[in-house]
Amino acid sequence: MAEPKNTNEYTEESIRSLDWREHIRLRPGMYIGKLGDGSAPDDGIYVLLKEVVDNCIDEHTMGYGRQVEINIEGKKVSVRDYGRGIPLGKVVDVVSKINTGAKYDSKAFQKSVGLNGVGTKAVNALSQYFKVTAFRDGKEKTAEFEKGVLVNEHKETKTTEENGTLVNFVPDETVFRNFHFIHEYLDNQLWNYCYLNAGLAIHLNGKKYISKNGLLDLLQRKTNPDELRYPIIHLKGNDIEVAISHNNDYGEDVFSFVNGQFTTQGGTHQQAFREAYVKVVRDFFKKDYDASDIRTSIVAAVSVRVQEPVFESQTKTKLGSLNVYENGPSMKNFVLEFLSKELDNYLHRNPTIADALKKRIEQSERERKELAGIKKLANERAKKANLHNKKLRDCRVHLNDEPPSKNKEEFVSSQNNSTIFITEGDSASGSITKSRNVDTQAVFSLRGKPLNAYGLTKKVVYENEEFNLLQHALNIEDGLEGLRYNNIVIATDADVDGMHIRLLMMTFFLQFFPDLVKRGHVYILETPLFRVRNKQETLYCYDEGEKQKAITKLGGKPEITRFKGLGEISPEEFGRFIGEDMRVQPVILEQGDHIQQLLEYYMGKNTMERQDFIINNLRVELDEVEATV
Repeated sequence: MAEPKNTNEYTEESIRSLDWREHIRLRPGMYIGKLGDGSAPDDGIYVLLKEVVDNCIDEHTMGYGRQVEINIEGKKVSVRDYGRGIPLGKVVDVVSKINTGAKYDSKAFQKSVGLNGVGTKAVNALSQYFKVTAFRDGKEKTAEFEKGVLVNEHKETKTTEENGTLVNFVPDETVFRNFHFIHEYLDNQLWNYCYLNAGLAIHLNGKKYISKNGLLDLLQRKTNPDELRYPIIHLKGNDIEVAISHNNDYGEDVFSFVNGQFTTQGGTHQQAFREAYVKVVRDFFKKDYDASDIRTSIVAAVSVRVQEPVFESQTKTKLGSLNVYENGPSMKNFVLEFLSKELDNYLHRNPTIADALKKRIEQSERERKELAGIKKLANERAKKANLHNKKLRDCRVHLNDEPPSKNKEEFVSSQNNSTIFITEGDSASGSITKSRNVDTQAVFSLRGKPLNAYGLTKKVVYENEEFNLLQHALNIEDGLEGLRYNNIVIATDADVDGMHIRLLMMTFFLQFFPDLVKRGHVYILETPLFRVRNKQETLYCYDEGEKQKAITKLGGKPEITRFKGLGEISPEEFGRFIGEDMRVQPVILEQGDHIQQLLEYYMGKNTMERQDFIINNLRVELDEVEATV
């Protein structure tokens, strides 16, 4: 009797070799992290820009070029530096051959950001149009690509342009669907470059970014002077710079950088700073303070320069290096030695600041002890509830999971997409739960309107069962290091009650866990207000303008449905709005925003200022009025 044929045969024909371009386009997450549409600060379009600018920064670090010019018009990006310029004979190779670049030559690039010759190749492969021009010693050379394929290699010509490199690219809309650049994210990205490269001038669409005082400027921009408990401590040494203060917020707010790269997920340098800071403070005051009391409410920035840094992914968001230099000190000892000398000296020279720091630590100690009793009871209740937590419908992959040894990059990509929807009511929760991606999307269901947390102490987080269960679901009680979801999406109806719930949830996060908002983890889900359809096509519209365009496109008299709440949208339809084309609005704190003033204005007592604002900005939507007449 013949053996049944195996339809899943693994033969020589099963083995394929992809060229560099095909591999990047097939597995973009391995090279740039998540894709996204630009609504998150770590979405792919910002990584593309970063990869190009990183090369400009490396030139500046090596002493070539003090200016970078960036122009973004719609979806077109242009970056011009004034470094040495790519050697003309290698212009095509540098942007289209993997493992080709100057970063392997330690003499040409010491302590650079780009290390493995992948960055601009990924930009090239993931752009529908990519053009690079090198200017070098009175000559220039240009090459043009489409989705990584060379379409035009120009001959060398004479030029009067200064040395440097010009890159133009348009991200591929088949990869980054419906993408758009958000100015606040670009603003932060470019300021970070300037803080870490004092004297470097970056121009974005004519706006100039420049920093004279490095991390001191960064912390001044990220904080409000009225909230700081003492003036910012700014310390600089060889290959390390630190800025430190304390405010009145809960949690820790530490910005860490390696070779000019913002390591959003920290790493060995950030952990070394946290441990060294605690030890130096304990030694200075000769008291065995609890580490959490020392670090609570800290706002700090730490930057190190490392030879041959090892990052845990191509996007370089977490440092894995154990040593600063080859055969040099460990990261832990390097940071500890620096702080033991410089911070200790500073505190001895500035007794007033030392006293203010001591008072802040002891205040945190008192608050922690006051919470201890209720915290223990609340955590015991939460552990029992977590066994049968009806509020949380969890997913399989979490941001804080340990990646497996196999398929690590794909797993990390899923971690970046890990999302929790916070919604109200059984019907809305049911629709999301049925249509979600169970691997990466979780749902937390609220019961009615949550408590207004403005002006309350953290005690309420433990006394209020709903807040306590949410805190445990997110795993943020002891800071963001254990955060289980990269994206926290508030999903409520687009009516008055839904808006109120949004405000109450944002108040909760800003009051007790402001780092979630500051680090770009909190979003508002956009769901369509209208469905416009005929027998051939169905269009979903998010505002009145889109509705009118849909009516024009379909012609005739299409059927128009207005969704009044999330519960009205069927699970089948809902799946379209929380998938690859999900629309979210990031909750962004703009420069200079004072959290407590914002909360007092919008969520405090009904002040005359707020009444005046409402009266002066009140408007009536005529189409809705006409619809009810």
